[in-house]
Amino acid sequence: MGFASIILAAGKGSRMKSDLPKVMHNVGNAPMIDHVLKSAIEAGAERNIVVVGFGGEMVANHVADRAETVEQPALNGTGGAALCARTALASFKGDAIVLYGDGPFVRPETIKAVLDKRADSFDLVAVGFEPENPSGYGRMLMDGEILEGIIEHKDCAPAQLEIGLCNLGVISAKADVLFELLSKVENNNANGEYYLTDVIALARAAGKSCGVVVCEAEEATSVNSRAQLAEAEAVFQARARAQAIENGVSLVAPETVFFSLDTALGSDVMVEPNVVFGPAVSVENGAKIRAFSHLEGCHVSEEAVVGPYARLRPGAEIGARGKVGNFVEIKNAVIGNGAKVNHLSYVGDANIGADSNIGAGVIFCNYDGVFKHHSTLGERVFVGSNSALVSPVVIGDDALIGTGSVVTSDVPAGDLVLARSVQVNKKGRGKRLMDMLKAKKK
Repeated sequence: MGFASIILAAGKGSRMKSDLPKVMHNVGNAPMIDHVLKSAIEAGAERNIVVVGFGGEMVANHVADRAETVEQPALNGTGGAALCARTALASFKGDAIVLYGDGPFVRPETIKAVLDKRADSFDLVAVGFEPENPSGYGRMLMDGEILEGIIEHKDCAPAQLEIGLCNLGVISAKADVLFELLSKVENNNANGEYYLTDVIALARAAGKSCGVVVCEAEEATSVNSRAQLAEAEAVFQARARAQAIENGVSLVAPETVFFSLDTALGSDVMVEPNVVFGPAVSVENGAKIRAFSHLEGCHVSEEAVVGPYARLRPGAEIGARGKVGNFVEIKNAVIGNGAKVNHLSYVGDANIGADSNIGAGVIFCNYDGVFKHHSTLGERVFVGSNSALVSPVVIGDDALIGTGSVVTSDVPAGDLVLARSVQVNKKGRGKRLMDMLKAKKK
């Protein structure tokens, strides 16, 4: 039997001082809600229910391909939010687990551990963690392996404040059991809210067993302010760097490399300092990404070299053993196997065939002010430095474009193109002109 995740994502996050719903703020170049959904899906969720409120339409549209959404009409606490999923899961027979859209770091392994423990021996399972400083967190009251209750920090007796095991807020049970307990939660507290954690005491009063899975402290990271968002970004980057190294990637200066949630690097990839991986980047085995390069929406094939100081924009495809050098920008273009674009060039909306060479300062003039135009170069084409290719043009295999040419027409295979003004030398005029200008300056 599969499980369903219930992801609480209704909060505005007033301390963010933003018009965006809190869960749509980015960590690792992806909204926080994406991190939570990714973990739930990797753990094997059969269904994902996202509870929305402020900015609900934006959140619902964003997750539409991965989750169902239900609305929380009134922001009345975590228990009230989780109960909003009851109708959507009315016929669901498996487990439900409550997660948080502003808590992006709960790992799939933790979710699986919760579900396994619940299936093995407990009616309800909650997740705890042991922070260095437990101040402010609810404490988990244990009797051996049994969780007897959760008490908020402000309600703790002095002895309870010494408890190191704190509540993360993640709780799992059979869906029908969870909703039955949630329906009994009351809001007779200072905030007038329905607390999810109250289901533990209700479950124990009903004779049900409650257990705990302890997770890593960083999984408890949640975001309620811009400062905490920055802290979450630091946690994400540290985890991403460590995972990349574990997977066989060499990071010369790990603290200077920045990843996105979906960055995919193969083994034996070398990443030099000060590299940024934007969204949707994949790099195959043995490639080298040199210093100060920025990549997004692109694919780099095996043993290719990118940079230093290169920019790969969306749609860039670098073939095996291809080379993209310093101060080169590639956009929506395919660089074929073994092709080289080594210096100071812009390649946009183009296909460059295998083993072609694009010289320094070459520009693909792909935009006429209204439309983008595409050019195609065959294999082993040589484009001399400082040339401009005015798209759309087709250049055949083995063609050679002379330095400084402006190419406006198709070039048959094997042809030599010389498309520049004829040089004219005016005897002695250079010195006379310079002398005249210097005289005017005095």
